[in-house]
Amino acid sequence: MTASAPWRILVVDDHTLFRRGLIALLAGDARFEVVAEAGDAGEAQRRAAQVQPDLILLDNHLPGVNGVDALPGLRAAAQQARVLMLTVSEDEQDLAAALRGGACGYLLKTVDSDVLASAIVRTMAGDSIVSPEMTSKLVSAFQALPGLAAAATPRDGAVAPAPDTLDSLSPREREILRHIARGASNKEIARALDIAETTVKIHVQHILRKLGLTSRVQAAVIAAGRLD
Repeated sequence: MTASAPWRILVVDDHTLFRRGLIALLAGDARFEVVAEAGDAGEAQRRAAQVQPDLILLDNHLPGVNGVDALPGLRAAAQQARVLMLTVSEDEQDLAAALRGGACGYLLKTVDSDVLASAIVRTMAGDSIVSPEMTSKLVSAFQALPGLAAAATPRDGAVAPAPDTLDSLSPREREILRHIARGASNKEIARALDIAETTVKIHVQHILRKLGLTSRVQAAVIAAGRLD
């Protein structure tokens, strides 16, 4: 794939109407090319081996074998592909299993189309993406299962900052980080603090830069239990 070529995507979902709608949506963005589709885990593995996609959009509730259980086979079939879960499941155990299995992110199907597109771009850039509604559940899963640490740390190998690194944050940044740790979206934080959503975005960027992180998911995990 050249720098200008679209990312090649395999869409895996057993609901035909949703799958076709998603494919049509992605087709309208020049950055993406849907090269294959599948309705179950077995077909998905075969198609992944055939087309070697850059990204696999994977539903969890598939007939026969769930998406999270299909992850090892899919990753073996297309070793260079990143996997982004796109599901209705808000179950904490599904989230934990997906990240342990090597998924790069976990999005709910309620996500807006522009947010989905942005998530795909960020996933291909090496970021870890989790729907804001699932962030607090990620923190709980992280605390219960230390093995999730690898899924929440930067891919460049940087270690999580020590607790006293949080002292570099301003009072407002610490306040926003508390909301992030609870799973709040930028819009919800803006409403709670009575500030503009663009202001929240700027603060989040500053927080990530100061902590040496690449995503709000990492920030939520690091902040859990460290902020009053």
